[in-house]
Amino acid sequence: MTSVPRRASQPSWLSTLLASASFARAYTLVVLGAVFSSFAIERIAGRITYVTILASLCLLGVGVLISRRQEITFVRLVPSTLLIFLGWALVSIFWSFDVPSSFWGWISAAALAFLAVVIGHVRDTLQTARALGDVLRVLLGISLGVEVLSGVLLDTPIRFLGVQGNLAQLGPIQGIFGTRNLLGFVAVLALITFLIEYRTQSVRPGTAFASVLLAGGMATLSDSPTVLVLAFGVGAAVAALALVRHARPENRAPLQWGLGALVVVAAVVGYAQRYAIIAWLGAGTDFSMRVNLWLKMLEFVRVRPVQGWGWFGPWNQEKYPFNGINFVLGSSHATGLNAYYDVLLQLGWLGLILFLAFAGVALVRSWLDASERRSVIYAWTPLMLVALLVDSMFESFTLTGLGWLLLVILAVRAGQSRSWRERIGRDDGGPGDGITELPRDQGLPGRAG
Repeated sequence: MTSVPRRASQPSWLSTLLASASFARAYTLVVLGAVFSSFAIERIAGRITYVTILASLCLLGVGVLISRRQEITFVRLVPSTLLIFLGWALVSIFWSFDVPSSFWGWISAAALAFLAVVIGHVRDTLQTARALGDVLRVLLGISLGVEVLSGVLLDTPIRFLGVQGNLAQLGPIQGIFGTRNLLGFVAVLALITFLIEYRTQSVRPGTAFASVLLAGGMATLSDSPTVLVLAFGVGAAVAALALVRHARPENRAPLQWGLGALVVVAAVVGYAQRYAIIAWLGAGTDFSMRVNLWLKMLEFVRVRPVQGWGWFGPWNQEKYPFNGINFVLGSSHATGLNAYYDVLLQLGWLGLILFLAFAGVALVRSWLDASERRSVIYAWTPLMLVALLVDSMFESFTLTGLGWLLLVILAVRAGQSRSWRERIGRDDGGPGDGITELPRDQGLPGRAG
């Protein structure tokens, strides 16, 4: 009796949907839209609604990874530096003064990191930049509309959104992001993305021009003192990257070392002349407040220099040591206004070293990749990382919310093409991360979905 061979099992409709390119694009847009508009969502619908949205997106993300399991090599899924940093943050909750709050703070960071990992494996660099551009066009447009409504049509603040209605006085404005500094930060990220879209011809010229005008206008109206610093830092990175990309291959290595030395010298000079720079920027009062905060944080760091006080992310102002810092200063700070000092306070010197290793490795990988590849799209990752790391000197946005999500996405993208995992994927014949990047020194097609 001849046995009849079994038919290969067909994937279910749900698995097919979750593995589709259309779902990946929609998922990326929803994740970016939800996280970048988190302040507005919480003010309008409450924090429980926002947490429910993130939890639902995490469940969908698990389904996406399962449906794409044939395309993904587990060892290449997450950057090892990210795992070590999150591992140390998890361990730190055991010596926190409030273990439950510290634990939920870690869960928030881990959930956003997971969403970023999913995006990094279902979208390539151009698709990620395009999705972020689409989201920021909408959110900056809504912010402008809200400011026009509050500052021009109604001439009254919209208090539940934190909108002060200062558009008629040409700022400062906050949009739907809560603070002028966060609006200015998002506007700079949008400018980088919109210019990359224009250079890659992935949107129409009219759309690109209007987008750049919108982002530039919102950055200016935010009247944030950090916008000028960000613009200078990103501008210097653009010039340096252009110089490297146009150099002969045999001259790139010494040029890279020379630029690295120049960055170190500039950092030392900038720190030595920080007061003169702040006076030139006209942000003396704001900077003085930050200096007082940082000095007080360092006093608490000296008590627990290695392990820190436990990971929280955003400050719980009712818990120690944050309530102690705010009490002494007579203030109500919700962060340390500096991502590096915040990590130092919460995770100690070991945590700061791990964070710098995580961000630094991502920056070096993406920078080297952008210097060798012909298409300008590969410049998006290092330029966005430069913006995040420069802004981290004045705000803690990079540790939470949209900043943390974006940092992990960029780190995952940087690790796709320059990592010890890449050799593993090739040696075992595995599919790698499921995203096919073009070979180095090849361009990209003009438009992408």
